[in-house]
Amino acid sequence: MPARIWVDADACPGVIKEVIFRAATRTGTQATLVANHAMRVPASPFIRFLQVASGFDVADNEIVRRAEAGDLVITSDIPLAAEAIDKGAEALSPRGELYAEGNIRDRLNMRDFMETLRASGVQTGGPSALSQSDRKAFADQLDRWLTRRAATSNAR
Repeated sequence: MPARIWVDADACPGVIKEVIFRAATRTGTQATLVANHAMRVPASPFIRFLQVASGFDVADNEIVRRAEAGDLVITSDIPLAAEAIDKGAEALSPRGELYAEGNIRDRLNMRDFMETLRASGVQTGGPSALSQSDRKAFADQLDRWLTRRAATSNAR
């Protein structure tokens, strides 16, 4: 089965979704957005929307259940990225950071550390606004993944 893109769509910025829509349509790659609230997606045979029930990690769990080795999971959720990598999928943040076996454990540890700080009352602030360089980094990483996918498909 060809590799697919799974999008943790609840928190994915609109501009990143647009990049995904264009890339999926351009390359004929199946992209599925998973969220617990309705959202519009373009009419395309390559773009799907899957609405799941509301609840903590329901969308994440559905992505993990459906993702397969070789797929790409787009998320800013570090635990979801780690689970996807454990299944043999790749994971990419909307800011263009490619998560891999070599860096995901460090990212999980940092996330847990920051969560502990916040729980103890330390104000850590949130992430900065998505910048133009973040968008470019995402588009570049997505393009690299799509290129590798096409090369792998052509080699078969």
